[in-house]
Amino acid sequence: MSWFTAPPSSQRWAFALSALAAALAAVPGHAQTPKRAANVEDKNAPTLLRAESISGRPERELTLERDAEVVRDKTRLTADRACYQQVEDEVDASGHVRMWRFGDYYTGDLLKLNLETGRGFLLNPTYKIALGNGQGKAERVDFINPEEADVVDGTYSTCEGPNPDWYLKSSTLNLDTGRDVGTGGKTVVYFKNVPILGTPAISFSLSGARRSGWLAPTPGYAPKNGFELLMPYYVNIAPNRDLTLYPKYIQQRGIQLGANGRYIGETSAGNYAGDTYLEYLPHDKLYGADRYALTSTHTQALAPGLSYSWNLRAASDDDYPSDFSKTVAGSAERQLLRELRSDYRGEYWSLTARVQNYQVLQDPGAAANPSLTVQRPYDRLPALNFHAGRFDVLGGFDWSADSELTRFWHPDLVRGNRLVAVPQVSYPIISPGYFITPKLMLNASAYQLDDNAVTNGQFKERSLTRAIPTVSLDGGLMFERDAKLFGRAVTQTLEPRLFYVYTPYRDQSAFPLFDTADAGFNLTQIFSENRFIGPDRIGDANQLTAALTSRFLEANGAERLRLTFGQRFYFNEQKVQLGAPAAGLPVTHSDMLLAATGRISETWGFDSAMQYNPSESRMMSSNVTAQWQPAAKKVLNLSYRYQRGSLRNAEVSSQWPLSTRWYGVGRISYSVLDKRIIESLVGLEYKGDCWVFRMGAQRFVTTSQTVSTPVFFQLELTGLSSNLGVGANSLEMLAKSIPGYQRLSPATR
Repeated sequence: MSWFTAPPSSQRWAFALSALAAALAAVPGHAQTPKRAANVEDKNAPTLLRAESISGRPERELTLERDAEVVRDKTRLTADRACYQQVEDEVDASGHVRMWRFGDYYTGDLLKLNLETGRGFLLNPTYKIALGNGQGKAERVDFINPEEADVVDGTYSTCEGPNPDWYLKSSTLNLDTGRDVGTGGKTVVYFKNVPILGTPAISFSLSGARRSGWLAPTPGYAPKNGFELLMPYYVNIAPNRDLTLYPKYIQQRGIQLGANGRYIGETSAGNYAGDTYLEYLPHDKLYGADRYALTSTHTQALAPGLSYSWNLRAASDDDYPSDFSKTVAGSAERQLLRELRSDYRGEYWSLTARVQNYQVLQDPGAAANPSLTVQRPYDRLPALNFHAGRFDVLGGFDWSADSELTRFWHPDLVRGNRLVAVPQVSYPIISPGYFITPKLMLNASAYQLDDNAVTNGQFKERSLTRAIPTVSLDGGLMFERDAKLFGRAVTQTLEPRLFYVYTPYRDQSAFPLFDTADAGFNLTQIFSENRFIGPDRIGDANQLTAALTSRFLEANGAERLRLTFGQRFYFNEQKVQLGAPAAGLPVTHSDMLLAATGRISETWGFDSAMQYNPSESRMMSSNVTAQWQPAAKKVLNLSYRYQRGSLRNAEVSSQWPLSTRWYGVGRISYSVLDKRIIESLVGLEYKGDCWVFRMGAQRFVTTSQTVSTPVFFQLELTGLSSNLGVGANSLEMLAKSIPGYQRLSPATR
C-alpha cells in the first residue's frame, strides 16, 4: 500500500502518515460536530493520497489503483480508481465512488471534482446532506461550489432509507446549504409512491427554518359549504416579518382569499408589533354578496413613555360568524370592537386617550326570539383616563388618584358626558406574620346629559353630580408549620383574612347606566369595595368579608395545594341596585365560596371553585376541572360547570396513543340542561418517521338554530412543509380544544 502527500506547489512532496491521521479525524464521517461550520477549506492544506498502487509523475499526474483515497482538509473521497492532476488540482474517480464533504455524503459511479474551487460533477449519485437530513438520488449532481449543488432529474426527502415514505422529484433541484434553501423547477411530490402535488416551481428550507413557499394543503368538508381545500402560501419577508396567504376553495360558495401578516420590530423610540388577518369572499354563491372579516392589532412606541395602538374587528354581515367560524367561541363573538388608543406614561402617572366603537352582529334567530338580541354597548368618543400614585410616602402612606372623562354615544339610548374622580389613600402595616391596611377613598362623578335625556322623559335633569366616600380595613395573619402532603415534606400555611367596607347609601336612580354591570360573586370580587363594575353605581356597604386560605409549599417554593374559604356578612341591607330603586335584600350573609387548586402528583392536577347557599342548603354554582398527564402526548381532561337555573355542562377531552404510531384526539362538551352536544371533536393522528397525518371532524353550535360540522384532513411532511408550521388551522384547533395537547412533529415556526 502506497501513501503520498501532495502539498502546494511551493512545497516538497513527502510522506505524511501523521498528517493523514489528523486529517481523517477532522473530515465528516470520522468526527461528529454539533453544528455545521461554514464550508471553507484551508487552501494550504496538503492533499493526501492513498491506494494499493500509485503510479505516474508526482509533479503532474498520479494514478491510484485499487482502494484509492484522496483527502484535502474537509473533503475525503474513495473509489476503485482515481487520477489526481497536480497542476489543475482536480480528481477523476470511478467505480464505487464515495465522497464526504462538510458533513455531506455522496455515492456514485463517476466523479470529476476540482479540489480548489469545489466545482465538478457526479454521475448516478445518491446523496445525504447534513443540513436537515435531506437525501435522495439522481442522474447527475453538478457541484457549483463547496456550498451549492444542482441535482439533475433527482429526488429529495428527509426520510431515512432507500425507499422514503415521501419524496419530491424535480427535473432540476438546486441545494444551497450556504443560503439554507432548496429550489426546483417542475416538481411532483410523492407520498407512498403516489403523486399528491405538482408545481411548476418549489422553494423550501434545507434546515427546517422558516422559508417562503407553499404549505401543505388542507382539504375538508362541511355540510353547508361542501368540499373545501385550503392552499396556504407562506412568505418569509424578514426575520421579524411574515405573511401567510390563505386561498381557499369552498365548493358551495366560491374562492375565499385570506391573508395574515405579522411583524415585530424596534425603532429608536421603542418596540412595535402587529398582527392583521383578513378574509374576503367575492360574491358568495349561497349568500349572494361579497363577504369579508378583518382583525387587526398594532402597538408602537413613539417616544419614551408615549405609545399608541389599535384593535380593529369587522365583518360583512350578521351571518359571517356562523358560516365561517371554526370554534364555538368564534361563532359566539357578536360584539366586534374597534379601538384607537394612545398612552403617555411618566414616573408616577399615566394618561390614556382612546376612542371605541362596536359593530354588533345579531343572532339570525333574534327576529323570532327577542331574548337572543345582542345589545349594543355605548361608544366612547372619546375617553380620557388619568392615573397617578405613589407608594411609601410621608412615613408609609400609599396614595393614588384615578379620573376619567368620557363622551358616551348610542343611536337609541340617552347620550352624555361623564367625569369621574376617585382619589384614595391607605397606610399599609406589613410584617412577616400579619398585615393591616386602612384605606379611605372618594367616588365623585359629574354627568352632563344630552337634550334627548330630558325630552323623552327618562331623566328630569341634564346635570347630575354625586360624591360618595368609602372606608375599608383589610387585615390578615399568616401561620406556618411543617407538615406532610401525600408523603412529601411541605410547609403548610394558615392565612385568615378580614376585609371590612363601609359606604353610605346614596339614591342613584336618577343617574344613567352607561357602562356599569354587576361584578358577579367570586373570591376576587369579595375583596373589592364596590359590587359593581363601572362607576355609574357605587354600592352601599356595611359589610365584613372573612376568608381562610391554607397553602402547601414545597422546599423550592412551589405551591402543591391551595384551599380557600370565604364569606361576606352584611350589617345593613343593600339598597343600591342596577336600574330602578328596589327594596333592600333581606340577607345577613352571602353564599359561601370554596376553592381548591393543586397538583397532587406529577401527573394529576385539578382546579375547583364552588358557591354554596347555606340558607337554602343548595349549590349555586361550581366549576371543577381535573387533568391527568402521565406522559408526553398523553392527557385526559375532565370538567364540570354548573350555574343554577342557566348552565350545567360536562366536558371531556383527551390526546392518547392508540398504538406505537396512532394517536386519538377528542373532545365533547354536553349541556345537561338542553340535552344537546354543544361542541364535539374526534380525530386520529399518525406519526410516521418523517411525516404526520391527521384527520378529524368537529361539530359545534354556531347560532341558536344552526350547527357546523367541518371535516378536515392534513398531511404534514417533515422537513418540507412542517418547517413552516403547516396546518396551523387544524393544529390550533386541537391545541385550543384539548388542554395539554402536544403536537407530534417539532414546531419550528
